[in-house]
Amino acid sequence: MRALRKVSPGPGAELVEVPVPEPGEGEILVRVHAASVCGTDLHIYDWNEWAAARIRTPMTFGHELAGHVDAVGPEVHHIQPGTFVAAETHIACGHCSTCRTGRAHICENLRILGVDTDGAFAGYVVIPAQNAWIVGEGIDPDAASIMEPFGNAVHATFGTAGGEDLATNPVAVIGCGPIGLFSVAIARAAGAWKVIAIEPNDERRALASKMGADILVDPKVEDPVQMVLEATNGTGAEVVLEMSGNAAAIDQGTRMLARGGRMSLLGLPDRPVTLDLNDQVIFKEARLQGITGREMFRTWQQTTTLLSTGRVDVAPVITHRLPLDRFEEAFETTASGHSAKVIMFPGD
Repeated sequence: MRALRKVSPGPGAELVEVPVPEPGEGEILVRVHAASVCGTDLHIYDWNEWAAARIRTPMTFGHELAGHVDAVGPEVHHIQPGTFVAAETHIACGHCSTCRTGRAHICENLRILGVDTDGAFAGYVVIPAQNAWIVGEGIDPDAASIMEPFGNAVHATFGTAGGEDLATNPVAVIGCGPIGLFSVAIARAAGAWKVIAIEPNDERRALASKMGADILVDPKVEDPVQMVLEATNGTGAEVVLEMSGNAAAIDQGTRMLARGGRMSLLGLPDRPVTLDLNDQVIFKEARLQGITGREMFRTWQQTTTLLSTGRVDVAPVITHRLPLDRFEEAFETTASGHSAKVIMFPGD
């Protein structure tokens, strides 16, 4: 099969021929229909500081995928060949304290598909059978390949409150990359009173409007805090979804947050962040929640419901579809700022 691999440390990748892997006990072999490009994949491709410290070459990367089960290993009984699945990419140990208390997505011994194991930019990939999510009717096969990052948005938007704080309340989304765009649509589907999208990229602000944002804020020329306060009669946003990782934006998020409100933090800062904890968090009784991955597997059921019922249409976010042999173009497009979700197809 063809696989896009980091054959050695350094920028770039090579499309090479490798043997089709065989599933072991408790594993399945998936014939990849589509695999989408994530910011993590871009870091691996560019070989930034994080990738140099984390990735061990040679390896196949890519982790957002959907495809058909081609074969199953020993002791796999609940999935049959031919089943169409998406992949939960957090591979949990199953025996640490967090796994045993229903929080496997933050497993103490967590491994990530396409980061710590061979991934999905290939014709086939092996995954644990327990990580396969059977894709039901009503979900487009291409959309199934982005169920994993869409799940990030579901987890961030609903939070531990289960989305009860979304209905009839104002929601601010800071950063409208793909996951932020998904969050705009989820908040709209959940009945938010106003959805305020804050994004400096003109094209992505336009996409946010398509996904259901009521108010668009360009932080290059407008004060996001002032705009949110004006839109909410001075109260602030009941829910703030921080997707940018920008230090200044994170501080602004606490300032636009309503008293007693919730702020989900998914964006990853590249340096320490300074916050006014006294006035903007403690005295507000604000709830700040870190978000990583998806709850296994409550988030997947929520994701399936939103997509299969048509309550959320992710089609506008899928801006580019390319064959695997055009991977250089796929990564350039992802990094350009003129795209949202880029999907690669390893098959003919």
